Parts: sequence; structure tokens; C-alpha cells
Amino acid sequence: MTWDQELDARGLLCPLPVLKARKRLQGMAAGEVLRMLATDPAAVIDVPHFCAESGHELLEQRNEDEAQIYLIRKR
Repeated sequence: MTWDQELDARGLLCPLPVLKARKRLQGMAAGEVLRMLATDPAAVIDVPHFCAESGHELLEQRNEDEAQIYLIRKR
């Protein structure tokens, strides 16, 4: 899958990955996809919850090497 922007949130702890994703998504057009990399263990709960609450679509959530990868489509 392709994405429009990437956010490297590796090394950041809760709530920073979600806060940075929210800020980045605000500057994106509806339908664009953000790829976010995170290492925070809480992100596996926080990111899906953030997407559900804000209406963004979580397209993919997976582990890659030592990071979690999230693909989020802006509503």
C-alpha cells in the first residue's frame, strides 16, 4: 500500500505518538494516508482508539522489525 506522508514517532512515549499523528493529519487532505512508525507499547491501544474516536480509518496495523507500523486514512 502507498501512503502520502510518513511520521516517525519511534522513541516517543504516550501520548506523543497520537498527538503528533493528530497534528500531521490536520494538515492533510481527506482521503490521504499517513504512515506512522512507533515503538511505544501503548500505541497498539492508543492509535486504534484515536482513529475510532476521530473518524479516521485505520487501514493497517502491523509489526515490522522493532517498530509498529500504522496506516491511517484521513476522514
